[in-house]
Amino acid sequence: MKKTMFGLVAMATLMFFAGPVFAEPTPTDLRGTIANYVKTQEKNQGAFLIIDERTKEPRRLELVRVHERVGKTGNYYYSCTDMKDVKTGDLLDLDFDIEDHAGKLDVAAVRIHKDNGNPRYTYDDKDNRISVT
Repeated sequence: MKKTMFGLVAMATLMFFAGPVFAEPTPTDLRGTIANYVKTQEKNQGAFLIIDERTKEPRRLELVRVHERVGKTGNYYYSCTDMKDVKTGDLLDLDFDIEDHAGKLDVAAVRIHKDNGNPRYTYDDKDNRISVT
């Protein structure tokens, strides 16, 4: 009985000082966060808007699909989407970084990775972005 009580007190103390433990988000959670983020912008603005870093012009996009592959680099989770430019018909691949705030997932950054299959950047073996010119 003493051992059981000691175990319960120790566990409660650990939980109190360590804080709650949150499970890693699932791939479905991550893809859903991206899809909801894009759909909310499409609903509120009529399209997903992003400023093209090369042209400095806004691009109006619509979601084609969220990629199956997800991963984690540093503090961010990531996945990609295929998006269609509603004006030009170009197919863009966008990278989405996602932060996990104690179980609440938020999109932290969005970048155009590819234009019609042509990469704008790649990654080195330490996950640093390298521009492709």
